[in-house]
Amino acid sequence: MIHSSDDPTTRLVHLAADDIPADRVDRFLAAHFGTPSQPLSRSRIKALILDGQLSEDGRTLTDPSAPVKPGASYALILPPPVDAVPKAENIALDILFEDAHLIVLNKPAGLVVHPAPGSLTGTLVNALIAHCGPSLTGIGGVMRPGIVHRLDKDTSGTMVVAKTDAAHHGLTGMFAAHDIDRRYHALVWGTSVERDGTIDEPIGRASYDRKRQAITTKGRNAVTHWQLLRRFPPFGSHVECRLETGRTHQIRVHMAHINHGVIGDPLYGRAPRSGQMPDNLARTGLSQMRDFGRQALHAARLGFAHPITGEALHFETPLPDDMAGLLALMERTVSDRATGKTHPSG
Repeated sequence: MIHSSDDPTTRLVHLAADDIPADRVDRFLAAHFGTPSQPLSRSRIKALILDGQLSEDGRTLTDPSAPVKPGASYALILPPPVDAVPKAENIALDILFEDAHLIVLNKPAGLVVHPAPGSLTGTLVNALIAHCGPSLTGIGGVMRPGIVHRLDKDTSGTMVVAKTDAAHHGLTGMFAAHDIDRRYHALVWGTSVERDGTIDEPIGRASYDRKRQAITTKGRNAVTHWQLLRRFPPFGSHVECRLETGRTHQIRVHMAHINHGVIGDPLYGRAPRSGQMPDNLARTGLSQMRDFGRQALHAARLGFAHPITGEALHFETPLPDDMAGLLALMERTVSDRATGKTHPSG
């Protein structure tokens, strides 16, 4: 049994074929991975496993109660420590509404919502602390002050952030009760999508890749309603998605599940091959769409009752320039195909 590594952030253990621990993996690793200088409690190891930091024979293992396997090799990654409190940073915010209790803003693509390993600075939280001052610190948690929901780094659009504990409590309850109207616009591959429908499939972390989510019976309930806005044959479609729940990567996973992955999505959005397009003009448009630099997903609408005053609030943000340009490319290419016009390159 070996548990050493050249990397101080990794703990390794290899079991011989005749080692039969007969124990659950979190309890077993807690007994073998801790050191006097860096003890690891079972609860800490369980949290790391649930976060996808443990691999068994090279495959991510996310079940802390899984039995230890004789002959298996385990690797546990220990994320580096982060500052206890995020620092204020002067980052511009596109604020749609603000009062003493909350802020509604339009988040640009590329901005991470809160500090995490790999993105410890330059986040929305850093910007909010600078904007709001020390009053925001600690509301709803030290590392995620004010955050009641989040958008993926490369998803743009409308978000609400709490500025007081009372607002945080009220907004969190609304999200849990599905009392918030959240609508996203997405440009997806394929044109066979129905005019409307509902995807009700549980989502959880993928067992084969800790960075991915997947449809799994062990996942949490997830419901997405969609409505077709327009088809752009032969490429894709413009759809509006309404979230009933808010799981990580929910729209991206659900749309890929019905074979309409979001254009530009590096994890779930499979682009069709050029040979599947009916003519050179279509293939030219396809090439440009495949080069889109992020998932074409935008949180376009947010509606809720103010958690303190009860006032009905509704906010809408237009497609950002990159998605508007992609939509225009799809429209232009479809029009050019209809008229037989040569599609311009570039």
